[in-house]
Amino acid sequence: MGATIQIQQSKYSTDTNHQRAAILAWLLNSPLTTLQARQELDVMHPAARILELREAGHNIVTHWTTDSTGKAKHRVACYALLSEV
Repeated sequence: MGATIQIQQSKYSTDTNHQRAAILAWLLNSPLTTLQARQELDVMHPAARILELREAGHNIVTHWTTDSTGKAKHRVACYALLSEV
């Protein structure tokens, strides 16, 4: 008699399509900082995904801000989606 093991699919992925979709879904609701992308979405290189989204026609702007990691303050990008067609 074997035990049934259910594997839960992770909401995080290293797949670039998945990461772009996660970032875009976030941006549809609110701006996203580099630190939030890393901590909340597990996207380690959000600038690359933002560039790809821009190349796909999304109107995303970058504002620079200062944010704290708890250890130090860092200059980080804050991305905002201006409009969707």
